[in-house]
Amino acid sequence: MTEYIVRFLVGGAVVSAFAMLGDLLRPKSFAGLFAAAPSVALATLGIAVHQHGAHYATLQAQAMLAGSIALAVYSVVVCQILVRARLRALPATLLSLVVWLIVAFGVLTLAGGQT
Repeated sequence: MTEYIVRFLVGGAVVSAFAMLGDLLRPKSFAGLFAAAPSVALATLGIAVHQHGAHYATLQAQAMLAGSIALAVYSVVVCQILVRARLRALPATLLSLVVWLIVAFGVLTLAGGQT
């Protein structure tokens, strides 16, 4: 139970700090980028280091990086499918999900992480 309380407090503090940083940046659309994902990742990595050690946190960080690279590729592929093939959003995102999986596991494998 205390792990959840720590996650809540640390996550909330880091989310608030990143939200303030995002509020200072222009355009305002960047505020959402800095409000959630990086702060939750940092809080999760901090707890992973505390509970499982640095090696485990390194593996988690590699997985997060692989996922973020794959998300960027996925986003480009979805946009291209929507514009060029003129598919609806659901089929385009489902097709691109396969791309996300291939890129995520490919990057993770190249980085030497566990799959």
